[in-house]
Amino acid sequence: MKVYVLSLGVGLLVGVLYYLLNVRSPAPPIVALVGLLGMVIGEKLIPMLKAFLS
Repeated sequence: MKVYVLSLGVGLLVGVLYYLLNVRSPAPPIVALVGLLGMVIGEKLIPMLKAFLS
């Protein structure tokens, strides 16, 4: 749980910094979320394949 709170806090801090510096996010929100989904799937895929094959 601590990792999730820390991650959310860092994300909020970066968002505030982007706003204060008047910088646009490098990716549109939907593209960023799809990228994050791909990262999560990729992170889980190899252990799942290892478990399936053994």
